[in-house]
Amino acid sequence: MNVLALTCGTGGGHNTACAAVAEAMAARGHAVRTLNPYTLKNDQVAEVVDKAYILLAQKAPNAFGAAYKLGDVYRNLPFPSPVYRLNRLMEPLLEEYIEENHFDAAVTTHLFPAEMLTSMKRRGRVKMPRTCFVATDYACIPFTEETDLDRYVIPAKALTAEFVGRGIDPERIRPLGIPVRAAFRQQEDRTAVRARLSLDPDKKVILVAGGSIGAGSIRQVVSILLDRYEPSAQIIVVCGSNQDLENQVREAFGGRCTVLGFTDKMADYMKASDLYLSKPGGLSSTEAAVAGTALVHITPIPGCETSNMHFFAQNGMSLAVTSPEDELTAACDKLLDSAAREAMIAAQRRIIPADAATAICELLEEEYEQSKTSD
Repeated sequence: MNVLALTCGTGGGHNTACAAVAEAMAARGHAVRTLNPYTLKNDQVAEVVDKAYILLAQKAPNAFGAAYKLGDVYRNLPFPSPVYRLNRLMEPLLEEYIEENHFDAAVTTHLFPAEMLTSMKRRGRVKMPRTCFVATDYACIPFTEETDLDRYVIPAKALTAEFVGRGIDPERIRPLGIPVRAAFRQQEDRTAVRARLSLDPDKKVILVAGGSIGAGSIRQVVSILLDRYEPSAQIIVVCGSNQDLENQVREAFGGRCTVLGFTDKMADYMKASDLYLSKPGGLSSTEAAVAGTALVHITPIPGCETSNMHFFAQNGMSLAVTSPEDELTAACDKLLDSAAREAMIAAQRRIIPADAATAICELLEEEYEQSKTSD
């Protein structure tokens, strides 16, 4: 099967989920091409789209939240959103690309390509591959309902009513989970992982991250943790692509904790940790749950991350900290107790599908076989 995996770089979670699907498809012998469709125009356009989102989330999270709320209001109006209108401009280029390469299936982990595929379908000028949207947040984000794809993969069965309530056909919905890479699914002995990372096997390990873009009140959180747990715990801080944050944390705390920028060993660091503190990105939260890591959610970017935090906290899969100064140490103390930590990990394993990537592959294979029968 020839598969097109579509994403956009507005936050690393979409790209990582897309890579997880591509990884699983390739492992099953399928040909996969991963594409940010804006690069069909040129790389500069793709970079502008990606950086605009990241800068807003990093520098003005409240403005980002206001824009999300505006989208939630706008979605109730009886005409297409500005998001749909803008993405229609990319439709001819994506249409040409699909027609030239003869894809059997197109899967997208981002709303923008889903809007482009919807426009293509409605114009009917090219034979469409089977299409699938994979939601990477624990909410039906604004304008999902104006897309028209063959299948919608959502993170959990409990969210079905929300997606149906927003107008998604229940027959198209599959609650298969959010796909994560194989490295997070592989069960390993914590001692062995710590040895691989050169960590002290006898100390607690607390991992702090702000997602791929390094957002959130990381400096404040690290200061609180060091004051409370140094030297009995090892504090590891992952700053992602945020070079300014990495420089600030190194300058402020460099000798007292391990500071990393981007790392391709995130699965190892999660599995080595007693506790993971992170903003509630849909992908990073799912990775933690699949890896079996106790989770404290901090400083969500207003919008879908608030929904992610609520979903995890309400189901016993994380503790939500809205005021680090007042609540952080109590949450960490609770989860550093082994009984509370194991109860949380058990809830994660019960609710979060561990192998969504494979399940999505099986869905695409099934869709492809059905399309051959109907042709």
